[in-house]
Amino acid sequence: MKKMRLIIALPVFCFAATAFAQVKPEKVIHYRQSVMTLIGWNFSTLGAMVKGKIAFDAKQFSKHTGRLAFLAPQVLEGFTKGSDKGAETDAKPEIWTDFDDFQAKLNDLVNETKALDEIAKSDDEAKMKDQFKKTADACKACHDKYKAD
Repeated sequence: MKKMRLIIALPVFCFAATAFAQVKPEKVIHYRQSVMTLIGWNFSTLGAMVKGKIAFDAKQFSKHTGRLAFLAPQVLEGFTKGSDKGAETDAKPEIWTDFDDFQAKLNDLVNETKALDEIAKSDDEAKMKDQFKKTADACKACHDKYKAD
């Protein structure tokens, strides 16, 4: 029975992997831009709270940090090989020529968003604001080097 499941599962897995590898570059670009838009939406609310433009609300802050911690790990999927062309994008070519550094910067963002989400559960406003700045720095490090203005 186990062999039968393996015989059935293997072709299904191979088909799925092949189908994923054949995603058109414009779809990948749309995906990454969508994830970035969602990150920006949530990040802007946090920034407004940190800067005092809107009232600080720990519950809302935590809601948005949870979203960021969920979204940040998804960014890398939007930078598959071949997605440097196919639609209008602000991604610089350096992403693909220095992919290890780009990936390291994305990993920093993932780690900072996770830390931000954990700290947001503590209800310590000062710590939340401090970690928000570290998370913003992780965003900026990548944007400064790999995003066209």
